[in-house]
Amino acid sequence: MNRFRSNHLKLSLSLLALVIWLILPLAADEGMWPYNLIPKDYLAKKYNFKVTDDWLNHLRQASVRFGGASASFVSPDGLVLTNHHVGRGAIQNLSTPEKDLIKNGFYARTRDEELKCRGVVLSVLQGIEDVTDRVLAAVEKPGMSAQEIMAAREKVIAEIQKEASEKTGLSCQVVSLYSGSMYNLYKYKTYNDVRLVFAVENDIAFFGGDQDNFTYPRYDLDISIFRVYENGQPLKTKDYLKWSTTPLKEGDLVFCSGNPGSTGRLLTYDQLLFLRDVSYPFSIENLKRRQAILHEYASRGPEQERIARNTIFGIENSLKATTGYQSGLLDKNLMAKKQAEEQQIRQAVAANPELSKEYGQAWDEIAQAQKEFASFFKQYQFFERGNAFNTVYFNLARSLVRMASMRDSQGRATAAGGGRMMGEMGPIPDDFEILKLTDSLKQLKEQLPDQQETRWLLGCQSPEEVARALITETKLKDPEYRKKLMEGGSEAIYLSDDPMIKLALMIDPISRGLRERYENKVRAVEVKNGTLVARALFRLKGTSIPPDATGSLRLSFGQVKGYVENGKKIPFKTTLAGLYEKAQKSNYQPPYSLPEIWLKKKSTLNLNTPINFVATIDSIGGNSGSPVVNRKGEFVGTLFDGNIQSLPTRFVYEEKVARSVMVDGQALIEALLKIYDAKPLADELLGKLPTR
Repeated sequence: MNRFRSNHLKLSLSLLALVIWLILPLAADEGMWPYNLIPKDYLAKKYNFKVTDDWLNHLRQASVRFGGASASFVSPDGLVLTNHHVGRGAIQNLSTPEKDLIKNGFYARTRDEELKCRGVVLSVLQGIEDVTDRVLAAVEKPGMSAQEIMAAREKVIAEIQKEASEKTGLSCQVVSLYSGSMYNLYKYKTYNDVRLVFAVENDIAFFGGDQDNFTYPRYDLDISIFRVYENGQPLKTKDYLKWSTTPLKEGDLVFCSGNPGSTGRLLTYDQLLFLRDVSYPFSIENLKRRQAILHEYASRGPEQERIARNTIFGIENSLKATTGYQSGLLDKNLMAKKQAEEQQIRQAVAANPELSKEYGQAWDEIAQAQKEFASFFKQYQFFERGNAFNTVYFNLARSLVRMASMRDSQGRATAAGGGRMMGEMGPIPDDFEILKLTDSLKQLKEQLPDQQETRWLLGCQSPEEVARALITETKLKDPEYRKKLMEGGSEAIYLSDDPMIKLALMIDPISRGLRERYENKVRAVEVKNGTLVARALFRLKGTSIPPDATGSLRLSFGQVKGYVENGKKIPFKTTLAGLYEKAQKSNYQPPYSLPEIWLKKKSTLNLNTPINFVATIDSIGGNSGSPVVNRKGEFVGTLFDGNIQSLPTRFVYEEKVARSVMVDGQALIEALLKIYDAKPLADELLGKLPTR
C-alpha cells in the first residue's frame, strides 16, 4: 500500500505480534464487508465456498437501500421485499381512518391496485471506486491542524461526489473506511416511483410487540412487498433473487447483503466512556420521555392510536437498541477487555521512539475531545440536533433555511432535496405535533433553564402555549407555500412571516455556532487522531480485518445455528405451530394477538413450516430488510432483528450467543397461498410466472 508515507511501515515486531493476536478473527465470522473487500480466502478455507465476481455482482445488484435500511429485488418485474417495519412509514402514509393499512394489511390483486408511495426513494449500488489516494493527498500535508485536515477532507470529498454525479448521472457518496485510512466512492442508481403491493397485518408483523423486540425465539412475519416502476412501467431487471424451496438445515452457510448503520469496534476506550456516561444516558432518557407521551396520546382513542402507532414503534425500537448498547458498555468484562487491549497497544507504541512520535498522542487527544464535547453536549443536542423542537414542521423550516443559504454551492443536491420537501406529506394532525413540541420545549426548560436561548424562546409563556401558536399558525403544511419559499431563496425566507420559519432563523446562528464548535473541537480531532489509531492496526493487517459499518452496502456471512442460554438449548428455527402455541398461552391478547384471518385459516396451514431462524451473521441496525441467501445466491429469508445478546456486538463481536434473526421465506409463501389467497404473488416470487 504505497499511498502511505514510508514511516507508517516501520512498526516494531513486538507490536506486530501483539496486534495480530488481538485482532485476527481466526475462527469467527466477524465482519460486515464492503463488496470490494470480501475475504474470499477465508470463505474458501473455512466453508469450502469459492466466491466468484459474478456471484457477488448479481447479489450486489439485487440488493436495495430502502431509506436507512435494506431490501432486495425478488422478481424480474421489480418486486422489492423488505421488512414490514422498514416499509412501515410508507404504509402509514397510505393509511386513512377508513382504511388502516397498518392494522389490516394490504394486497394489490392487480397492477392497477398497487399504491404509489409518497417520498419513498430506493437506491441500488452500481459500482465502487477507490479514491483513497486523492483524499489522502488533500489531507496529508505537513503542518496541517485538525481543523484544516477536516476542512480539506470535506472539500475534496464534496468535489469527488459532485464530479462523479455529473459524469455518471448517479447519486454518489464517498465512504470513509478504517477510520479514514481508506476512502471508496459508492455510485447509486435511484428509483422514486415505488408502489405498495403487499403488507401483512400489524399483529403478525410485530407479534410479541415491544415485549419480544430483540428477543428470540420469535414468531414474526415481518414482511412488506413493493414494486419499483420506471417510466410508468414495472422495472425490468435480470438481477433479482430467485426463491429457494429447499429448507434450511442447522450448519448451513448463509449470506446477508444490506446496509448496516454503524459500529464502534475501532473506537478508543475514552470514546466508549463518553457513550456510556454522557450520550447514551441522554438518549435513553429522551426516548423514554417520548415513549410516555406517545402512549398517552394513543390512549385517547382509535384514531390517535393509529396516528401515533408508527412513531411509537420507532421510539420503542430505538430505546431497546440503545439500552442494549448501553448494557454492553456497562459490562465490566467487556470494558476491561477493551481497556487492556488499548493499553497494550499504547505501551508497545510508547516503547518505540519512532512509533511514539507518529501515534503516541492520538489517544490522549481523542480523550480531550470527549471532555470538550461533554461540556456542551446538551446544548448541541437541543439546538443543533433539534431535540428541543420535536415537530416535523421545525425540521421542514430548518431545511428550508439551510437550503436557501447553501443553494449556490449545493446545486443539484439542494434541488433534489427540495423536490422531496415540496411534495405531499399526508395528513399530520395538529394535536399530535403540539403534544410532541410541547414536551420537547418542557424538556429544554427543565434541563437548560438558565440558557439565554431558553428564556428567549419561552418568555412568559408556557411550553404548551408556544407550541400551540407555532403549530396552528405555520403555513408549512401547504406544499405550495413550501415551494414558494424554496424557489424564492434567501429573500423569501427572510421576508416570511411564518412563525416556524422565524423560529428556525432565530435558532440557526446558535445551532451553527454549536456545530462549528463540535466540528472543530471534537469531530476534527476525532477524525485526525482516529485515523492514526486505526492506521496502526490497518498497516498491520490491512483489509484482512473488517472496517466499521458506515451505512453502506456490506456482505456478512455465518451459519444457521442455535445457541445455549442459561443452560437451555435455543433451536435454530421456530415454526407456525409455535406461533399459535404462544398466542394461545396469552389467550390471544396483545401483544400476542393474531389477525382474525390467521385464526380462521389455521387448519389450512402446514404448522411445521419455519417462520423465523437465527444465524451467526454479523449485523447491526440498518440491516433490517436485508436479503439472506444460500450458497447458490437464492433467497432464503430476510433479516429483521438481532437477539438481545447481539446488541453489545456494536463494540465487540461475539458469536457464542449473539444471533441475527430472520423471517424464513417458506413462511411467507405458506401465508400467501393459504392465508391471503395471493397465489399470483406467490407464483411471481417462486418464478412460476414472469408477470402478474
